[in-house]
Amino acid sequence: MFVIAALYHFTLFKEPSALRGPLLALCKGNGLVGTLLLAKEGINGTVAGSRDGIDLLLAHIRSLPGCAELVWKESTSADRPFNRMKVRIRPEIVTMGQPDVDPLAGVGTYVAPADWNALISAPDVAIIDTRNRYETAIGTFRNAVDPGTESFGEFPAWWEANREQFQSKRIAMFCTGGIRCEKSTNYLLGQGVKDVFHLQGGILKYLEDVPADQSLWQGECYVFDNRVAVGHGLKQGSHVLCHACGRPLGPENLAHPGHEQGVSCQFCVSETTEAEKAGFRERQKQALLARQRGQRHVGQP
Repeated sequence: MFVIAALYHFTLFKEPSALRGPLLALCKGNGLVGTLLLAKEGINGTVAGSRDGIDLLLAHIRSLPGCAELVWKESTSADRPFNRMKVRIRPEIVTMGQPDVDPLAGVGTYVAPADWNALISAPDVAIIDTRNRYETAIGTFRNAVDPGTESFGEFPAWWEANREQFQSKRIAMFCTGGIRCEKSTNYLLGQGVKDVFHLQGGILKYLEDVPADQSLWQGECYVFDNRVAVGHGLKQGSHVLCHACGRPLGPENLAHPGHEQGVSCQFCVSETTEAEKAGFRERQKQALLARQRGQRHVGQP
């Protein structure tokens, strides 16, 4: 059983590159897999491994400057959720492209999962999903506004184009684990919006804490590992990835004529050439052969 730890923490790292080597060595030395991002503004990532390995990593991160109050979310998977371990240096730990946005200077009001339903059911509250189109397509909160963005960096432009419809509304925002809301709520505060709230711990904490029979969540939640999606109780969902385009596919997508395992789906079948499809078919063939030998193929989860 793999323990999966999803974490982020905003703090000031003067030289994030100096932190990379020890982090990567610790992770690889303890058989951990996943991705950690380091930037001057902090750390973000999801890592999986044994209980002991995850505990050693968390202790190491908590020892870094300003990270003593690190908060993380855990789930489990019977299957290996990542193929390898990566620690990367980035300009931002979540890319918004707004130099003046600083979560350390202030964010919206945190709302615990137990209190979220009451907030978003209020008539003067507008609910905004800050995730991207491929994530919102498989699940979101009832009555949530979907900006339809392809990347988080598009959110400020979307807000500028649509802000008038939210006049006199309180704004409730949510994302997968909470990190995007740290920046989006700070951005809205900087735009003069007074009443801004966000779901503490994100969708993952809500699905962990709120029973399904009391939930206002509809569908599944996209996650950035080989589980693809989770539902209430953070149990693995029904979606899989298209290995041609990377989009999440539900049962109805798998039944579509455009779906060919490892080759195409209804969304990308017209986006690739026959030569590219032939290459995907060969990759799929090699992956199946590797599976029959009890091995892992680098092109497949």
